[in-house]
Amino acid sequence: MRRRWTVGTLLLGLAVAALAVFNLFIAPGGTPPAGVQSSGVQPSGVQGTTTSAPTFATSAPAAAPPSSAGKVSGVPNVSGLPAIRESQLPAEGRRTLTLIRQGGPYPYTRDGVTFGNFERILPRKAGGYYKEYTVPTPGESDRGARRIVAGQAGDKYYTGDHYESFKFIAEGK
Repeated sequence: MRRRWTVGTLLLGLAVAALAVFNLFIAPGGTPPAGVQSSGVQPSGVQGTTTSAPTFATSAPAAAPPSSAGKVSGVPNVSGLPAIRESQLPAEGRRTLTLIRQGGPYPYTRDGVTFGNFERILPRKAGGYYKEYTVPTPGESDRGARRIVAGQAGDKYYTGDHYESFKFIAEGK
């Protein structure tokens, strides 16, 4: 007897595979694949165990340890990313920050949409925590590669290379 594959059967198979991957690599106690470092995250309320969350190498330079040096609206730089002062941003970046503080209006329809943090360079937060905004690039006919990503707690990050690397935006000159 020949088995007939239906869309429902295929979707169920994909769901089972996705759950297996989640349980293996993401869920507490999962084992990361070879070559992936464990972050050693300690879940709250659980004692004596650690969770292995995959951390992937990036092309970003080694970051300094987290410190409260360089704050934005009283928000410490706990990301471990290098900091850039607001005054060091390109003029277009400073204008974008002003628009973010004013709540718009934004020149691009994609400004203010959720940033997924799929690169996992920024600190991991719940979905919807980060929003992205365009920093116009002179001479570009489209949005270009520059963005500011803002977190709900007031933390802001600048990327000049379309999410390949980020810098924490710090107050001051």
